[in-house]
Amino acid sequence: MRSNILAFAVGVGLLQLREALPFWPPLVTLLLAALPVLWPACRRSCWGRVLVLLASALLGFSWAALLAGQRLLDQLPVDWEGRDVQVVGVVAALPHGFERGERFAFAVEAVETPAAVVPQRIMLSWYHGWLEDEWREGLKIRPGERWRFTVRLKRPHGNANPLAFDYEAWLFERGLRATGYVRPHAAAQRLEAFVLQPAYVIERLRDHLRQSFSHVLGDAAYAGVLIALAVGDQQAIPGEQWRLFRQTGVTHLMSISGLHVTMVAALIGALVGWLWRRSERLLLAVPAQKAAIAAGWLAAFGYALLAGFAVPAQRTLYMLTVVALALWSGRNLGASRSLLLALLLVLLLDPWAVLAPGFWLSFAAVALLFFVGTARLGSGRGWGAMLATWGATQWAVTIGTLPLLLLLFQQFSLVSPLANAFAIPLVSFLITPLALLFVVVPWPPLLLLAHELLSVLMSSLDWLAAWPLWEQPAPPLLATVLALTGVIWLLLPRGFPARWLGLCLLLPALLWPAAQPARGEVWVEVLDVGQGLAVVVRTADHSLLYDAGPLYSAESDAGQRIIVPYLRAHGVRRIDTLIVTHRDKDHSGGVVAVEEALPIARRLSSVRELQPEPCVDGQSWEWDGVQFSILHPAAADYERKAVRSNNMSCVLQVSSAWGSVLLTADIEARDEQALLARAAAGLRSDVLLVPHHGSGTSSTLPFIAAVGAREAIIAVGYRNRFQHPRADVVDRYGGGRLWRTDRDGAVRVRLAAAGLSLSAYRGEYRRYWHGQ
Repeated sequence: MRSNILAFAVGVGLLQLREALPFWPPLVTLLLAALPVLWPACRRSCWGRVLVLLASALLGFSWAALLAGQRLLDQLPVDWEGRDVQVVGVVAALPHGFERGERFAFAVEAVETPAAVVPQRIMLSWYHGWLEDEWREGLKIRPGERWRFTVRLKRPHGNANPLAFDYEAWLFERGLRATGYVRPHAAAQRLEAFVLQPAYVIERLRDHLRQSFSHVLGDAAYAGVLIALAVGDQQAIPGEQWRLFRQTGVTHLMSISGLHVTMVAALIGALVGWLWRRSERLLLAVPAQKAAIAAGWLAAFGYALLAGFAVPAQRTLYMLTVVALALWSGRNLGASRSLLLALLLVLLLDPWAVLAPGFWLSFAAVALLFFVGTARLGSGRGWGAMLATWGATQWAVTIGTLPLLLLLFQQFSLVSPLANAFAIPLVSFLITPLALLFVVVPWPPLLLLAHELLSVLMSSLDWLAAWPLWEQPAPPLLATVLALTGVIWLLLPRGFPARWLGLCLLLPALLWPAAQPARGEVWVEVLDVGQGLAVVVRTADHSLLYDAGPLYSAESDAGQRIIVPYLRAHGVRRIDTLIVTHRDKDHSGGVVAVEEALPIARRLSSVRELQPEPCVDGQSWEWDGVQFSILHPAAADYERKAVRSNNMSCVLQVSSAWGSVLLTADIEARDEQALLARAAAGLRSDVLLVPHHGSGTSSTLPFIAAVGAREAIIAVGYRNRFQHPRADVVDRYGGGRLWRTDRDGAVRVRLAAAGLSLSAYRGEYRRYWHGQ
């Protein structure tokens, strides 16, 4: 059975790697694949068992394809993107506030615009104005309310960059098949204060509890953490605190995770079992062990619902369900069988769970705990033995999840074992229970005590955060598999010969070198940051960042979300030159995050407030056989008054023996004319970053002809409000190949001995849900 479940999981995983769903009917294959599994005669021979394994994998593949096909049917037609549609529905989940409004899941019940087609579940944002007096009372929505909105929608779309978060996969897993916003000038109407359905009752309760926590704690520093631990609202935690948690390796503790659900179930189960044994009548009716199991499962189920039934909580609940049923029935399924049955249940209900890093980390951590928790001869008793066991467990989880952390996040906190050693018991046995006790008994001192304990914890974490992080490029899959094998070998029982060989198998993942250009070569990556710009230029021993992308909100920017993770994954430890081309937030919004994450040797910019070296026409330098030249602005431009920031954009040309790239930021027609007047011949390049995202104010025909690029790249956001790129501008580049980050994702340019080559991330990493 165990091998069949693993084969089923492999089939599910293979489906999630496909660029398109299979053309054959999945239901037919599902039935055909089930026949060998259900036919006992196949299991009697070696080849029969192989056939069963293949059939199990095909069964998983077909099951995942069947569910995916059904979900893809519920989509927004392309013709209805960006058009006003009037819908009636219910606020289906806890709204999350952001800088200029609220964001929430909306269950569509009716579409009142004739001929319009809208998915059943969408994600909406409702913005208020820039000024406080523009806030309207109607924006204060609550879960379970029925509203009539006029909305403007688009199909699911996210930034597509190497080794980055797949927002489209996140939306697809949660069944959110379109995103959009409430139209500000159309009257929104609340039709019903509350729609009585079980799911909405739970969401309204979560909203009430969030307000209760906020009322007691006010603007306390760590109120967001307690709200997240109680009702799963992670949006309440400021970005600075998330950064501290990542640096110390305790991120998993600051939201409702599998560990918390398990601890709550264990605490409630132990309490009910203890109380049950006090009553002879209850013991005669139901054994105390069974009562404790039932109470623990109910506690886990209730906590998972309170957390909004988030995916990590779901996985843990399914796992506990399998274990609880086995214990209730009196059967000893064994650790591995229980874990694999939970895996099967998760994949049957949510085949997209394999896309989440938490899926791999949670199952890996539980498997490691089972592996090292097996009884060993000579184990002692008492406090010393308990501390030794706790230390061994921490060691096992730390070293066991290291390969996955390096593969998924390219970093590992060296103080994580120490931080978790005191954070886990403090958060799991004191802080979280106190927060949940306030849910049952709304007595303010409970929350205040929890906040004080959390303050002590945060002070300790702040001290530990000064220790360095282990960072390195993402290792390849083969090195990760070798490292996982080494972990298992290393954690074998004491006395097993040559356990040190496990460390040897870990070394490739720990020391895997980053891919680098050869001398004279240059790699340019135009990242997909939405409506903005960020370009990474690398030579053999140097790195340059050209702009830092947009500022998305007060808590999020392209530097934090895209640029720093990209640089970390590719082994960039310092930036030799940072060029911030001009003042606009879509080019400079991520500067602070980049400066906090990496040392920067040199800064060039036309923005004086950044206190850099000004970029001026005529500046040039050479790295590893590659020439860098600043072509704009001229020195005289700094003396002019009332110059638009776009006209001060730093223009950079990168040249090697095998070609050149011209990066133009947001220059406009007048700047193009100035460049042509100063040195038209020097503009010729093989690749051109199209000026100003394809705006109609740039890309004049003489400038395009002077550059003569074979390839042109437009850095642009999907369905942006500026309507970039303009259709007439796109037509002007008809003589060469045109790349767009909204359509192609990140675009990679390589100038190497083999010649000029370009590739797009969406072309190399295409999945069936992308663009759907």
